[in-house]
Amino acid sequence: MHWEKRCYALANVLAREPTDEIMMMTRRTLSGALLAGAAASLMSTPGMAAEPARTKARNVVLVHGLFADGSCWSEVIARLQAAGLNVTAVQNPLTTLPEAVASAQRVLARQDGPTVLVGHSFAGMIVTEAGVHPNVSALVYVAARAPDAGEDYPALAGTFPAPPATAGIVFDGDEGRLSEEAFLRDFAGDLPEAKAKVLYAVQEPFHKALLTGKTTHAAWRSKPSYYAVSTEDRTINPDLQRFMAKRMGATTIEVKASHLSLISHPEEVTRLILEAAGQQTKRRRKSPT
Repeated sequence: MHWEKRCYALANVLAREPTDEIMMMTRRTLSGALLAGAAASLMSTPGMAAEPARTKARNVVLVHGLFADGSCWSEVIARLQAAGLNVTAVQNPLTTLPEAVASAQRVLARQDGPTVLVGHSFAGMIVTEAGVHPNVSALVYVAARAPDAGEDYPALAGTFPAPPATAGIVFDGDEGRLSEEAFLRDFAGDLPEAKAKVLYAVQEPFHKALLTGKTTHAAWRSKPSYYAVSTEDRTINPDLQRFMAKRMGATTIEVKASHLSLISHPEEVTRLILEAAGQQTKRRRKSPT
């Protein structure tokens, strides 16, 4: 290379001309040439300017949100298992945030290496908090909450238009659930009605106390993060999803789906998880920071 020849010539000058003035000048010139040459070498070497390689994970832990249970991940689980990954779906107790986080942490502690932690809907709170676990190599948010540490999520959500599903939450004492009408129209709007009714029948009630919890960590500030926005979502405002994805600098996809993209579009969601696990070539866009 040209810069290497230049450095060699300057080194010869140093050897032949021992005067102090020449030594000072040539050393300055040589240092500059070395720095410029090193920079040129890095820029011209394929892959050197690319993002660091993602940690390859063989484990995936999935966490469900409100109005659901672990079986909502069934379509995604089958695809991840077919790709050779070890998959566990957490049964979120939906009682309090600390108890929900603890349930995920117990599962994470059982993993035998790098693990992708995935959350849907409210479970984004759990991913954000439990994602600091040392086994977690990457985070995936599927139409999910993604608060900052200590952030008041309801206050953040209140800066965007309220989604229709909010009006469909009904309480029986301390337990909340979605009405059937809201579930079919606003939660599972792009699923066949018969399938949506089965999901409605098995929805887990949540405790009011669950909604008062705040995260104390924001794992997305230190872990690679991925986000699947549901563009037709009537449960979490799609623009709020985009805001959170952009804020965390997440690698983001947009899926034309209801809140239940993990059921109506499992292929797209699975591909994003595989990407987070280092199992696929990156093809998605990264949200600008």
